[in-house]
Amino acid sequence: MTPGRRRLMLGGVALSAGAAGLGVGSGLWRKKTEPPTGPAQVGDPETAFLWDLSFTQPDGATLALASLRGKPLLINFWATWCPPCVKEMPEFDRFHREYSGRGWQVLGLAVDSPTPVRDFLKRVPVGYTIALAGFEGTEMSRKLGNPQGALPFTVMIGASGKALQRHLGETTFDALANWARQT
Repeated sequence: MTPGRRRLMLGGVALSAGAAGLGVGSGLWRKKTEPPTGPAQVGDPETAFLWDLSFTQPDGATLALASLRGKPLLINFWATWCPPCVKEMPEFDRFHREYSGRGWQVLGLAVDSPTPVRDFLKRVPVGYTIALAGFEGTEMSRKLGNPQGALPFTVMIGASGKALQRHLGETTFDALANWARQT
């Protein structure tokens, strides 16, 4: 193989690898599968691990998930850098306002760094609980049925602790209210 041909081949391999890395690392590439949605299926990941976890909240307080056990819980994995996540936050805030009197709890787990979350919440306050899951939140969402680890991801957990619904992608108040009515 000539040196010129070798450089051309290596350059093509490097370009392909770089493009693949950019796509995967930046979230531009998405596996072509249907997002998890609808009722939880038999064989769902166990949710028992949740109740042993604690997270720091933006104000520095600690939130033990065990304190949320025993009531229906809506968990939304989001990030400040995720446009669909930011767009759906008013939907979760409305759900919180309208359903907290019925026993529902809403938790936004930020898959993000503390400073951007605090800055964001100063500009866009919400009435529901926000905690900082950091980038480890991606793995947590996978355990809850989000194989891609993509955002936004929402899981509804019943008072019994069983995952009842999952949704990958932006959601609406109407969809959340429909889930709540089905439980």
